[in-house]
Amino acid sequence: MEIDLAMLADAATVDGSGKLNILGVFDRIMATDFPVRHGRVALVLRFSGTLQDLGRHAVEIRLRAPGGADVLRLDGEMEVSPGATFPAQAMKIPHVLNIDGIVFTSPGEYAFDVLIDGRSEVSVPLIVARVRQAADA
Repeated sequence: MEIDLAMLADAATVDGSGKLNILGVFDRIMATDFPVRHGRVALVLRFSGTLQDLGRHAVEIRLRAPGGADVLRLDGEMEVSPGATFPAQAMKIPHVLNIDGIVFTSPGEYAFDVLIDGRSEVSVPLIVARVRQAADA
């Protein structure tokens, strides 16, 4: 299994035919004060594989802070089984993970790291920046 598409968005869904619908792709969050709570981050992933990838796969998702510490960690499993919609040579499996209320304690370079079966597959960067408020006139 590999990941051939990875991004952050305001919202995303997967329809009944497996089509991804993505709204508001971003790689930066601006805040005036820290810590700051962000309402929702949709982590959009598309797994890609072949018939050799059928079976169970461990999936780890970690949000890493600028110093390398985990802000959050989600561990799970994905069961890949054949279906009528998969061509014999390639499978594309879209996935949207909505994460609400992440607290960022400081500005800096964060990253969502995704591992499949213990192997690092992709790192999706997220810049959290401090923006200065305009002085009152």
